[in-house]
Amino acid sequence: MATGLLRRAMTRVVEQPSPAARLVAARFHASEAEAQQVEPKAKDSSSMKTFQIYRWNPNNPSKPHLQDFQIDLKDCGPMVLDALIKIKNEIDPSLTFRRSCREGICGSCAMNIDGSNGLACLTKINAGEKSSVTPLPHMFVVKDLVVDMTNFYNQYKSIEPWLKRKSENEGGKEILQTKADRAKLDGMYECILCACCSTSCPSYWWNPESYLGPAALLHANRWIMDSRDEYTQERLDAVNDEYKLYRCHTILNCARACPKGLNPGQQIQNIKKLELTG
Repeated sequence: MATGLLRRAMTRVVEQPSPAARLVAARFHASEAEAQQVEPKAKDSSSMKTFQIYRWNPNNPSKPHLQDFQIDLKDCGPMVLDALIKIKNEIDPSLTFRRSCREGICGSCAMNIDGSNGLACLTKINAGEKSSVTPLPHMFVVKDLVVDMTNFYNQYKSIEPWLKRKSENEGGKEILQTKADRAKLDGMYECILCACCSTSCPSYWWNPESYLGPAALLHANRWIMDSRDEYTQERLDAVNDEYKLYRCHTILNCARACPKGLNPGQQIQNIKKLELTG
């Protein structure tokens, strides 16, 4: 009789699992629908970056302001221009800026990035949490990051940036130049007229209408030094002016700002030397 009671007690133990065992079984057999209701993992906050971008619309009378945009750097290219394109394509299509080649050749995407002038296509996104993007300083803004380049181009045009000859070339052939004479143009012909140098120059800020600025003077020296050009003295006389040339005080912000690694200040000094010796 005792054996029978023992067998019935053991049967009850097996048929009634413990509360903990029941909980494990319930979790194990969770329905597929419940499994799909699990919230997705949040994006890694370390990959998010805020861009503070200058905004101004001429059709809106409100004052200019900085607008914040958050970008996931894991889903964006490495350059500032990549971030701007992503913002325009995916967040705010009204954002306005210039761009073209994306290779640092056209100079279209020149702007002020984190306080320094540069090309957005060549400037890497920094590792900080925030970056500021504003138009080139001391220029009239057309809209957002687009500035009016009219005065800048007019100054470039004023130095007559083309080959000028007094004599006709015999036989209509090309005008030959030695390797040594050609080497004199290095450090000048590479200029892409992005205006990063001129808009970083305090003298240009103070006298934008009368001082030609680093870019225009660099190109003036480029044609002054060209052995094929026959208007050297006339070019020197044209820029020999208190404001056109001598407003340069060799601060050399231009050299630090140039995305092509050129030194406009050095070329301006060469013009001043030629003015003294010519």
